[in-house]
Amino acid sequence: MKTQSDLVAIRVWGDFACFTRPEMKVERVSYPIMTPSAARGILEAIFWEPQMYYLIDSIAVIKKGRWFSFRRNEVQRVISIPDAQKWMRGAKAVSYIEAGGGATDAAQRNMLALADVSYLITAEVHRTKRGDPSRCNEQKYFGEIRRRALKGKCCHRPSLGCREFAADFEWVEDTSAVELADWSDEDLGLMLYDVFDPDKRTVATDEDCHVRPGAVFFHAKIQNAVMDCHPDRVALIRPKNAEAASCS
Repeated sequence: MKTQSDLVAIRVWGDFACFTRPEMKVERVSYPIMTPSAARGILEAIFWEPQMYYLIDSIAVIKKGRWFSFRRNEVQRVISIPDAQKWMRGAKAVSYIEAGGGATDAAQRNMLALADVSYLITAEVHRTKRGDPSRCNEQKYFGEIRRRALKGKCCHRPSLGCREFAADFEWVEDTSAVELADWSDEDLGLMLYDVFDPDKRTVATDEDCHVRPGAVFFHAKIQNAVMDCHPDRVALIRPKNAEAASCS
């Protein structure tokens, strides 16, 4: 287990957030707190290479935010790569996706989201099998994300659940100095841990640097405004027994 000084510590905040519950098929409903999957996505937006991966240690709540709902237009289809290639060659007329009200490609959906949130993400940095130990090590990547976060650099703008909900971020040197929200102990029940199984993140090699998607869940609990996320301390639930766990 890594010490506190070896953990990546990033504070993120934003005006809006929605960490969509996967069981909601039509309307978007957010979890009351950021999921480990969303936290990983924020860190990877700041810095990521196929030779390394992040293992979320905990998510602390600085601002709980408040619930609010609104209706928005969402597209129902995506542009395929073969179609885009045909458009570039002029072999097929361009077909745009329209998301405006009344458009055939759009559907109006309600969203129950969070407003004015702030979180403290702590995570470990690990090396995959693709990384050469002689030049790829955890401290190298730790230093890189620290330098980038201190300068506000990112590969793409981090978001809080949905791409349009942009997130600001900063590096935190002393996590003990961060004042957390007043959130008493609470059992949040079954929560999405990640859309990729963390146990398979280490196996990326030169021949196969991609990890196949496979949702993993866990029993989320808040203790003193902190949600423990480390897989060594929380029991991960694979899809075959997720339904049984949600009914227990």
